[in-house]
Amino acid sequence: MSDTSYHSVRDSKNWTQLQQLAEQPWSLAALFAQDETRTQRFSAQEGALYMDYSKQCINDTVRASLIDLAKTCQLSARIDELMQGAMVNTSEERAALHTALRLPATATLQVGEQNVVADVHHSLMQVERLSQRIRQGTWRGFSGKAITDVVNIGVGGSDLGPLMAATALDEWADTEIVVHFVSNMDGSQLDNLLKRLDAETTLFIISSKSFETVDTLSNAKTALSWLLATATLYAGTQESVLRRHFIGISANSEKMSAWGIHPEHQLQLWDWVGGRFSLWSAIGLAIAVRIGMTQFRELLAGAHSMDVHFANADFANNLPVLLGLLAVWNSTFLHIHAHTVLPYDGRLGYLPSYLTQLEMESNGKSVTHDGKQVDYDTCPILWGEVGSNAQHAFYQLLHQGTQHVSCDFIACVRHYSDEVKNASLQHQHELSLANCLAQSRVLAFGNAAIADTEVACDADKYKHYRGNQPSTTLLIDELTPHSLGALIALYEHKVYVMASIWDINPFDQWGVEMGKQMAETVYQALQQDSASAFDTSTNQLLAHIRQWS
Repeated sequence: MSDTSYHSVRDSKNWTQLQQLAEQPWSLAALFAQDETRTQRFSAQEGALYMDYSKQCINDTVRASLIDLAKTCQLSARIDELMQGAMVNTSEERAALHTALRLPATATLQVGEQNVVADVHHSLMQVERLSQRIRQGTWRGFSGKAITDVVNIGVGGSDLGPLMAATALDEWADTEIVVHFVSNMDGSQLDNLLKRLDAETTLFIISSKSFETVDTLSNAKTALSWLLATATLYAGTQESVLRRHFIGISANSEKMSAWGIHPEHQLQLWDWVGGRFSLWSAIGLAIAVRIGMTQFRELLAGAHSMDVHFANADFANNLPVLLGLLAVWNSTFLHIHAHTVLPYDGRLGYLPSYLTQLEMESNGKSVTHDGKQVDYDTCPILWGEVGSNAQHAFYQLLHQGTQHVSCDFIACVRHYSDEVKNASLQHQHELSLANCLAQSRVLAFGNAAIADTEVACDADKYKHYRGNQPSTTLLIDELTPHSLGALIALYEHKVYVMASIWDINPFDQWGVEMGKQMAETVYQALQQDSASAFDTSTNQLLAHIRQWS
């Protein structure tokens, strides 16, 4: 990584200046009352994405100081390192080249002796070949029937990415093939699904970078047993079932082969692809099956357009840079420790879950690149829900609770193209847009959002809205594969900006490893009747489970 001229980011004068600015009283109502041109200055657009961040607790001085801090942290150099395949994942000593997954075929990116772009497009051709066989009905199961259902078995990024994108873009589906997603280790998802599927016409995609993930492989083993129970009636062998009903996606070809995945049905990942950044790779096969390769390539093109913007736009108009700097300002300097994502579009229902992993697994860190403990706040707790549902769930806390929460509102300007045919649906879309804008307004200004409300609330304190909850609103011209790709890449790069300022590594996830290792030890204890040697709480819980199982 790039060297800095100071020992810690906190040693910089920009950091000190931002700390002093954060101590000032911030009132969104006052900021808007004092500045009629505020919205024009605190908004930006790139392609189909329009971002209004005027309802953040900032002014021109804060924005300039944040941009100066980014320059002090050598953000431009760090962006170049990311894009060019440098070792930005320092703890695992590798690149993080998710941006290479959406480079056009004409590009060249040399990492060591390897042209990464050539490898990527070879893999995409394999995705196209396999997805077309499924979509065209030429892929046959063990009884000779065409595949009708595809089940993606994965967890984390191998599940959340394809699930989120396939759901958001389902109106682009041009096939009768139904795509399902399974991730839960306990088998409940798979059990419910298998009761409705036909073993003769079901294909499973096993998505696991290491091909060792116990969650994924336990589901895959159950799926294989289910298939074999029916295949034996047709004299089908395990070898034929594995060949006709399983595709593997992994960076570990040896493990795929050992499990029984046929070499022609193995799709390649690379060590430099993190799971939560992998939907652009062969992990996106389920998306390509559902919407077709043409639209999948549009998804990649949209992400690439945001990559180009991120790498080249001035920081003052750079959407990912601004979004990331605002997040640093809120979490580190204003000490707002919760952030919620609120899409006012049902198609984006899985986006909050996707971003929960993307941001908290990436930036939930407390150690710098050089191994020193940070003494400032990093990633906030993130959650979210479709806005109209969230209004009836946790908006009470946002409006009248004691917690400060920053918010991202996301909405699509256009949805139903045929307004005459879809008049009722268009009406509902406009209601949703109105709620999106109304909620961000009330969160910002509280009772002052509605004339005379303040007077009425003097007599009824239960109806007081304090306001001053900061938010950003992202408007998408229209949800398409291209604009969705740009939106996801926007948040990926936001994460990198935050990590660059905090001097942490957003590409490892050591925090999830020890729990998985301990689970294996506990599992072994669960199979035995002897006394366990854990803490008294765990020992007592194990004893209770043994008693009742």
